[in-house]
Amino acid sequence: MTHNPLVDWVITHLRRGWTPEEINGRLTVEFPDDRQMRVSVETLYAWIYSPAQQHRGLFQYLARGQKRRRRKHGRSVHAERIKYRVSIHERPEEVGMREEFGHWESDSVVGAHGSGGIHTTIERVSRYYVGVKVSKVAAEPTLQAQLGVYQGLPAHAVRSITADNGSEFAHHYKLADTIGVPTYFCDPYSAYQRGTNEHFNGRLRKYLPKGTSFADLTQAELDEYVWEINNRPRKVLGWATPAEVFQELSSA
Repeated sequence: MTHNPLVDWVITHLRRGWTPEEINGRLTVEFPDDRQMRVSVETLYAWIYSPAQQHRGLFQYLARGQKRRRRKHGRSVHAERIKYRVSIHERPEEVGMREEFGHWESDSVVGAHGSGGIHTTIERVSRYYVGVKVSKVAAEPTLQAQLGVYQGLPAHAVRSITADNGSEFAHHYKLADTIGVPTYFCDPYSAYQRGTNEHFNGRLRKYLPKGTSFADLTQAELDEYVWEINNRPRKVLGWATPAEVFQELSSA
């Protein structure tokens, strides 16, 4: 960490919320022929916490609380209120294996004190994440949010949706009637069955912690948060970004 261009690049991306692992992986993509633009994860952590760097306060940009388990019970579920519900156990096997592009996981992020919510959905292969602000977490606003997202995409980019049993997904059959895409429902209290969406909702919560009111949140602000999430490199994607992979696959 004595090469000034490397230091500048690292600090810029730490401030964007990138993890040391993401920085390490992306450097090889951005600078494949420049051996000075390299830093290991261990070296980067040691550098951030070294006495000589304490004045920068870079530790504040690292992820916090990742070792704490999220509460298991989540929101109340209403499986019995969802008409024509199709269980995740009837979902085609290739969806679970991530072998085919165009399968999504969906959920809601709830604002404090009845201040609305965010419909979130993520494509399972590319890890491309979308968030749409809704006036309330309910069936009709969620349906409209889904239509707004999926109708703008090529047909091969939307093949199925996997959701939890929140009552906001009660109009899933209307979505199927409109765009011909089925929704499969997880078992109650089984967030791990749509773990990708759950994980990325946690990333969004870094910008909008629990207890935050969404009353003044604009879609433009939300789009900025989601853009940052989609433009961070992922190890599972070979250090490409979800935005890059989604663009490539949706254009194929």
